[in-house]
Amino acid sequence: MSEIKLNSLVKNFGGNSLAVDNLSVTFPSGEFVCLLGPSGCGKTTTLRMIAGLERPDSGEILCGDQTYFSSNTGEYLKTEKRNLGLMFQSYALWPHMTVFQNIVFGLDMKNQSSSEKEKRFEELEKLFQLKNLKNRYPSELSGGQQQRVAIARALCMEPKIMLFDEPTSALDPEMIKEVLDVMVNLAKQGMTMIVVTHEMGFAKEVADQMIFMDEGMIVEKA
Repeated sequence: MSEIKLNSLVKNFGGNSLAVDNLSVTFPSGEFVCLLGPSGCGKTTTLRMIAGLERPDSGEILCGDQTYFSSNTGEYLKTEKRNLGLMFQSYALWPHMTVFQNIVFGLDMKNQSSSEKEKRFEELEKLFQLKNLKNRYPSELSGGQQQRVAIARALCMEPKIMLFDEPTSALDPEMIKEVLDVMVNLAKQGMTMIVVTHEMGFAKEVADQMIFMDEGMIVEKA
């Protein structure tokens, strides 16, 4: 089960107002949820706290029967133990590695066999339409192709949840559609996804739930 629950989550970076203000929300298992709102409203900070990249000041983050964070008990699970796929604005591919090497990098760290890496790559190659790109380097790819490789790399470890922060913000307009198509495909397969986006049309098309934030709080759900 990959349901995420945030209970009374608070984050303050030292200013007069809270970045995230007593936030409580549930992201149901298998749903595609979009976080929307103006810049500085707390949506990216919320995503980073779920990922373990920012430590909340107080509250609780639960994933199924796992506790990612609890201010009551002092529990704090590190990012690498949360079984999450992370896709942020900078896709940060290794420039000296081929598409294949980038995608299976996590499996290398787990000392998986060559046959296992080939099998997983072939699955992702088909899913993300990366045929004939296996031996290319990032500099030889379009922005849309690089983004697809980055998403494939995140999925290679078979995470329970995918987190996206403005996944199309660094792309040219003509490349946005191909990345959004990949995300729509993932949504159809039942992957639990939390996406920070300004693409309202995209959110309306694919999201099971849209959450609008302002000043660190939820102001509307749709």
